[in-house]
Amino acid sequence: MENNFIYIITGLNLTLKLYFFTLIFALPFGILLALGRVSKRKSINICIQIYTWIFRGTPLLLQLFFVYYGLPVVGITLEPFTAASITFVINYSAYTCEIFRGSILGVNNGQYEAAQVLGYNYWQTMFKIIIPQSLITAIPALSNEAIALIKDTSLVSAIGMAEILRNSKEIVTRDFSITPFILCASIYLILSTIIIFVLKNIEKKVNI
Repeated sequence: MENNFIYIITGLNLTLKLYFFTLIFALPFGILLALGRVSKRKSINICIQIYTWIFRGTPLLLQLFFVYYGLPVVGITLEPFTAASITFVINYSAYTCEIFRGSILGVNNGQYEAAQVLGYNYWQTMFKIIIPQSLITAIPALSNEAIALIKDTSLVSAIGMAEILRNSKEIVTRDFSITPFILCASIYLILSTIIIFVLKNIEKKVNI
């Protein structure tokens, strides 16, 4: 039992590594995409709309298969973690883009007028006034995505990556016991609870 738990836990490193890698890159990329979505340049706006339409409208698992198994057909072969990281960042950037777009559009027009009075240009207005406020209003929606992400990391087991779900499945297959799945579920619940606790505290501090 103890050895099984240790084996399952060894996959936690990969799960957390992929989780934080996605967060670190998807959030800023999502903000940049959101700025493109609210810009007055139609060509940029349309391109980003197509991007979010594709990656929000197709399964993450299919996207993962496309990057890992599909790209080698055209001569691009990626390591499993690289393929997973690229796929997750691209997918979650599409979701965070729409979250930030809604938050940016929700900022009162008076903030833009105040920025003009202060002599700010467009980019100064966005990065000094609008984006900080939109980040605050986006926290609840981002919290949902952060929780979904920790669960979605289990999908990488489909391309042979040894995260906690794959390790659990190997033990179940070997020992014909469902206990490893229960342990795996417990780990995901603990991780989700920690994320919820941290984000709720952040939200409370921001509201204060």
